[in-house]
Amino acid sequence: MSHLAHPTPEEIKSIREGLGLGRAEFASVLGMPAHGEQTVSEWEAGRMMPSVAKRKAILNMDKKLRKHAQEAPFRQQPRSESRFTFIDLFAGVGGIRLPFQRLGGHCVFTSEWDKYAQKTYLANYGEMPVGDITRVRATDIADHDVLLGGFPCQAFSLAGRKQGFSDTRGTMFFEIQRILAAKKPKAFLLENVKQLQGHDKGRTLKTIIDILQGKHAQAIPDDVPMSEDARRALSEKLNYWVDFRVLRARDFGAPQNRERVYIVGFDKDYFSGVDFDQVYQWPDPPCTPTRVGDILLQPHQLAALIARKGKDVYTLSDKLWLGHQKRRASHKQRGNGFGYSLFNASSEYTNTLSARYYKDGSEILIEQHGEGKNPRKLTPKECARLQGFPDDFIVDAVSHGQMYKQFGNSVCMNVIGALAGQMIGALETATRLRQGE
Repeated sequence: MSHLAHPTPEEIKSIREGLGLGRAEFASVLGMPAHGEQTVSEWEAGRMMPSVAKRKAILNMDKKLRKHAQEAPFRQQPRSESRFTFIDLFAGVGGIRLPFQRLGGHCVFTSEWDKYAQKTYLANYGEMPVGDITRVRATDIADHDVLLGGFPCQAFSLAGRKQGFSDTRGTMFFEIQRILAAKKPKAFLLENVKQLQGHDKGRTLKTIIDILQGKHAQAIPDDVPMSEDARRALSEKLNYWVDFRVLRARDFGAPQNRERVYIVGFDKDYFSGVDFDQVYQWPDPPCTPTRVGDILLQPHQLAALIARKGKDVYTLSDKLWLGHQKRRASHKQRGNGFGYSLFNASSEYTNTLSARYYKDGSEILIEQHGEGKNPRKLTPKECARLQGFPDDFIVDAVSHGQMYKQFGNSVCMNVIGALAGQMIGALETATRLRQGE
């Protein structure tokens, strides 16, 4: 290599490709802003030169990534020791991945476009997700037994404008469809907001189910945005046994009133003759009593966290708390229930944690009148617990605001764990039936 302080354009490209990173992922590891991918292109073309700090980071990147892989709390076991393989699409911070990995699954491909979620994923799993899935050819994705995907839900949610397939986020389902068509995994699990069930009077979900079952006869309108590969793949009929159900987090031991649609499928072509109406059973919710206090930090832990930060960033300022109260009173006058929601350690469960929680925390505020303080927001650690993440999950790889978004966008791991157990059990039963055992 050339002098360490001055890697050539060719050497920068060689380092990037040797690490298996695209330009966007390379830029993300370097902590570059949104246009970082273009800057990396300029470096590799010799039209720009990285700063001294960036050159040093480039030369140390292999060491940095190996360190992540060695120290990540949820690094996976070797593939040779796995029961099955899976891919993790629209991965967020890996909330769907971890329960399947714990059952002996080995993740062979991950995609997540948000660079902050990528950093949290890298810190916890030791792997850098591939970015924009629309730019990944299905043939470049490793073969796998199970496809997992919590595809973007804002297009179908109450928080969004419920545009569905007319929103580009809503069309991410078609990226899943093209991968299913090309790779034919034996099973899949998809997750979305409860509102998907009623969107467009149920027609959106029916279209999704029909496509997965290979029963969709109508063409998807040309004005629905999707990649060319995705539109071509629609001509290939899938043949999955499919069922869906709305499951609620608090029925599975998490103190949160979070409802989501889960869609499960098994490949009828591969499992010819297997009756999945008999083989697959939805998990029975234990409905054990829940308590918000179970996810809250102890007072001394909260005090220590605030001391480390140097100030209390969780308790609402007088101005923000007054604003919450005024908005609530205004909404009450108009006859709607919008406003803040207060909870305490004895509350059974909270409202649904959302991606907007970082803004003002209004949907879940914890009472502190016993301490003579205004209410406070949950800490990122408490948000992680509310979603069922283990306590050793790293919650400080990015800023507080980004962590709140990430956990608000994530899944409840309690529900995924129950689903994963039922799915993998059904997959192994179906395999035995297929083999005539």
